[in-house]
Amino acid sequence: MAIVCNELLGRELIKIYQDTDYFNFSIDSMLLASFATIGYRTKNICDLCSGNAPIPLYLSLRCDANIVGVEVQEHSYNLAIKSIEENKLSERIKMINANLIGINQQLPKFDLVTVNPPFFKIGNHNINPLDSKAIARHELLATLDDIIKEASLLLKQKGRLAMVHRPDRLIEILETFKKYKIEPKRLQFIYPKVGKECNHILIEGIKDGEAGNLRVLPPLYVYRDDKNWTDEVLKIYNYEGVD
Repeated sequence: MAIVCNELLGRELIKIYQDTDYFNFSIDSMLLASFATIGYRTKNICDLCSGNAPIPLYLSLRCDANIVGVEVQEHSYNLAIKSIEENKLSERIKMINANLIGINQQLPKFDLVTVNPPFFKIGNHNINPLDSKAIARHELLATLDDIIKEASLLLKQKGRLAMVHRPDRLIEILETFKKYKIEPKRLQFIYPKVGKECNHILIEGIKDGEAGNLRVLPPLYVYRDDKNWTDEVLKIYNYEGVD
């Protein structure tokens, strides 16, 4: 076990504690935290599958909302608490160490729910249910259906759900959004670089929103041909809204 303290973004704004032996936050979380719609009415946010809290930490730069993070793995939860305290954000960001299924019964309604969930279904191959990385990557403790259902129960009417996921599950995601009365409104395809296939999607829907009017945003490319980040990604990491 090797716990390290890194910068969340490209300059000294937010510190985040990570364990190099565990599943660490990636660019997925930063893209989602930047993508989610936040308006002047966004007062309460819930982040599901929080890990060590990269999304709540980033969102604290974008707004003054109160944020609740839900994380099932105790070690990741403890790292999140350590980071929140380090950044003096304990008054604004609260963490809950629990499985997200049924968490709506313990919490109020939210204006925004964000989630960077496990991407992969359980297949025929063996997965260690005690492996922290497997829990973060595979639907061992909560399925896509579980997650979207819980998000819907957590949302106020007209609240928003923002999610990052894999493109091969897009149809299933759209169907499940609809099943739980979340109308898809914004969709963006993420590409490693020009000429490569899409490897992530960002999607946002509105609880009890009117049907139709889905906007497909311009594609976002992560790397230039020289493997440096594109200007769009640099803007996300060097968050321009903060002095």
